[in-house]
Amino acid sequence: MAEGMSLTSSEGFPMNGGDGEGSYFINSSHQRYGADRSKGMMVAKIFENLSIENMSSSTTLRIADLGCSVGPNTFTAVETIIEAVSQKYHTTKWHHSGDLPEYQVYFTDVVSNDFNHLFTNLPQPKQYFAAAVPGSFHGRLFPKFSLDIVYSAYALHWLSKTPQELLDPNSPAYNKGRILYANSPNEVAQAYETQYAKDIQCFLHARAQEISPQGLMVLLVPGRPDGTSPQQPSIAPIFEPVESCLADLVNEGLLSEDKFDTFNLPMYCPCMEELKSLIHKNGCFDILTLEMQPPSPSPSPFHSAQEMRAGLDSILIEHFGHQIVEQLFDRYSKKVAGRSRLAPSVGLFVILKRRYVESCNQNVLDST
Repeated sequence: MAEGMSLTSSEGFPMNGGDGEGSYFINSSHQRYGADRSKGMMVAKIFENLSIENMSSSTTLRIADLGCSVGPNTFTAVETIIEAVSQKYHTTKWHHSGDLPEYQVYFTDVVSNDFNHLFTNLPQPKQYFAAAVPGSFHGRLFPKFSLDIVYSAYALHWLSKTPQELLDPNSPAYNKGRILYANSPNEVAQAYETQYAKDIQCFLHARAQEISPQGLMVLLVPGRPDGTSPQQPSIAPIFEPVESCLADLVNEGLLSEDKFDTFNLPMYCPCMEELKSLIHKNGCFDILTLEMQPPSPSPSPFHSAQEMRAGLDSILIEHFGHQIVEQLFDRYSKKVAGRSRLAPSVGLFVILKRRYVESCNQNVLDST
């Protein structure tokens, strides 16, 4: 956990580093599959909407991946973006000299992310200069108007922190017996929804200052279908076995009830209308695309224990300790064996274009 970070915050809980059997590097195929389904659309939309004449530099195109983790999916995404940009240059008057821009890529994630492993595995040869920018994407990371394309995949469902009222036994939002907000009282879901709205506004305000006018932002966001309540997040079935295993440990006297009741995953999945409203409220981006990704061709299996650990190990160990987590995932493996989720999770595909400065909310520009 990052120094000085609250135990209820997601900022100090990176994906598992390295390349061992429990690492995110070899256990991120579900995320890669979701990104691959959007590759063709992403290339087409960048080609169609990238304004080369408005880049932050005439000779350098700057790309940032927010929530890059340790690879390899971030490398594929960067190559896809560069492919789209190159196609654009080859078909415009800006390519009259035969020169493509140089590419500067910023890989960003929380301070405790395993950047050493990320950079050890950079593709060689590569088409870009690479740099690490550690820090939270809920705040500023770059100078004003310094980025041309921002990308983030399956990271924006992480909240900056767990809503505090979930931990108060005297609050109607006390989330007893649950680790998320599926099938929860309205007060619990509203606490998550309110925190998400605050976090997304912080995210959009920061990006509005960093992205050059007419620059693009491509987002892949875990979501839920329009018309569903917040208590119906599409990711809930993924985490149901984890919650069930923890409840079993409590029932068997191996884990205290208080320890269970004070653990809540800081995640939230918006519907399209909800996200659209938050983007409009910011006022600095035009929505070019906001739609659900094509669903998986068949019901998705549960994540394996190793895949689940790749994303949750650090936050679980911080709260419960190594011994409980080992018992948890031993039980998890047996609980999900042979089971399939009833429906695939929902992904939202979003492309935003930064408005010109004079058409943007001045309050956003004046914020720091």
